[in-house]
Amino acid sequence: MTRLRINGATKRFEGVDGPLTVFEGLDLVIGDGEFVTVMGPSGCGKTTLLNAVAGVVDLDTGTIEFGGEPVEPGAFPFGYVFQEPRLLEWRTAGQNIAFALEAAGVDASEHDRRIRTWLERVGLADERDSYPRQLSGGQRQRVGLARALAVGPELLLMDEPFSSLDAVTARNARRNLLDLWADTGASVFFVTHDVHEAVVLSDRIVFMNGDGDVFEAVTVPHDRPREFDDPALRETEAELTRTFFEELE
Repeated sequence: MTRLRINGATKRFEGVDGPLTVFEGLDLVIGDGEFVTVMGPSGCGKTTLLNAVAGVVDLDTGTIEFGGEPVEPGAFPFGYVFQEPRLLEWRTAGQNIAFALEAAGVDASEHDRRIRTWLERVGLADERDSYPRQLSGGQRQRVGLARALAVGPELLLMDEPFSSLDAVTARNARRNLLDLWADTGASVFFVTHDVHEAVVLSDRIVFMNGDGDVFEAVTVPHDRPREFDDPALRETEAELTRTFFEELE
């Protein structure tokens, strides 16, 4: 079943020399429980597309369907994990999650249970009363993930969430994400510049070029669970890099 369908999406911004088209007539489908990663060069519109789905920016033309029904962008259960955690510095980890639950309209009687559950699920059960400044970069990103999942999203939007982490922390974060995703059944719309990350995580990888066009979609030909250092994954990574190198630069 299709969970998210983007039809004919067009977005333009006003530039110095006139309108700048980010993408035009773009179509994208994400299935129920599917992990889809979008890759492409900087400025091709990946984050703008994510923000359009979230309702942060308006499409000029095009429609978004969720569960087979037309909806306004952002008007469905989704969570958003940003490149930087974007935690409120004056709120504790638990209070940051509570803020998201309030914004999502989750009943107050549910807040304590969800905060405890999701901090425990990301390995931060003892950090509920810690402020962001007291946490490491990896811990802050895990709070951001817990915050996104606590609202019970059917779609998880993720914009290069591990790009600022060191290699070991990012690897552990990816493994944690896969475990949580497998348990929630949410669909994932993920953005990255890292081909290996895309191959390890994704069911499908969608490639955009510098003009904001989707020019290829590849199904990752590996069963789950996947070993991060599996030579077969590295071979797929190398093949995709060779095939789409010019478009990814």
